[in-house]
Amino acid sequence: MQSDYLSCALRQLEALVAIPSPTGFTERVVDYCIGEFAAMGYAPKRTAKGGLTVELGGTGDGLLLSAHVDTLGAMVCGVKPGGALRVAPVGGLRAQNIEAETARVYTRSGRVLEGTFQLENASVHVNSEYDKTQRGFDTIELLLDEKTRSEQQTRALGVAAGDYVAVAPRFAVTQTGYIKSRFLDDKLSAAILLTLVRYWKDTCAAPRRRVHMMFTVFEEVGHGGASIPEDVTEMIAVDMGCVGKGLQCDETMVSICAMDSRGPSHKAVVDGLVDAAQRAGVRYALDVYPHYGSDADAAVCAGHEVRHCVVGPGVYASHGYERAHIEGLANTFDLLRAYLGI
Repeated sequence: MQSDYLSCALRQLEALVAIPSPTGFTERVVDYCIGEFAAMGYAPKRTAKGGLTVELGGTGDGLLLSAHVDTLGAMVCGVKPGGALRVAPVGGLRAQNIEAETARVYTRSGRVLEGTFQLENASVHVNSEYDKTQRGFDTIELLLDEKTRSEQQTRALGVAAGDYVAVAPRFAVTQTGYIKSRFLDDKLSAAILLTLVRYWKDTCAAPRRRVHMMFTVFEEVGHGGASIPEDVTEMIAVDMGCVGKGLQCDETMVSICAMDSRGPSHKAVVDGLVDAAQRAGVRYALDVYPHYGSDADAAVCAGHEVRHCVVGPGVYASHGYERAHIEGLANTFDLLRAYLGI
């Protein structure tokens, strides 16, 4: 991957993670992506569910590359007597790893209120049970940075049940090439796909297949890829590669998923991806994901007759403060480029 395209991908990633987009609150991030595709001369279409599809060209049976731009988040479900907020998770957000994180509440009136997730009675100088308290959404609360000490005062700010809550991403790239941020799942993949289209446009490359791209907005709750373009016979969900105990992948690699929690990927697609990785000389891992589902699974389970697989850059600490590496980004880009033949 050339350095200018690597820089482009990192710029796209930083822009994407800066846009709050918990599942169900994704209009702004999709607007951004539509603008990026349009600026490159394509005609993206917003789907009925709020995602986007775009036809990129080529001939033959349709190949769909997908990523999702919805993220984990939370929703206000009540106001406590002391004015703090009770929240419910949107997707797989974990109370254990949002303690002391900054968050923003998006009210229906358009007001944005900042606050911090804290354990109830959070001072160790006061709470003798601090260490013993199990962290969960019944013990973690959102303290608004507002002068409120009662339920009535908080409600007067315009806060109500159903308001979306977005956790601050804390994006950073280290001098050693590590990318640290919330929501690398899956905005890192979306940034890679946007950069791949830029490369395709710049080089006037001719892929071996007719190619569609889709950005979904309900992946984190399980039904993002349930609807896909009609001529698609093969779907590759570009999503985070799992990094952890028992797996071969690390943050510098691209992961090819042989099987996830819903069953095997299509062997012909897996074999084709492995062949492309070897031809391109990219560092890849072939792994079985024990606790994982993707938009490709959603498409197959919805009844679409497609061959499918998942690939993506290695991401550690998934659904938390995640970590990837620029080499994993580059290896994913190069694998997709080789697979498309561009």
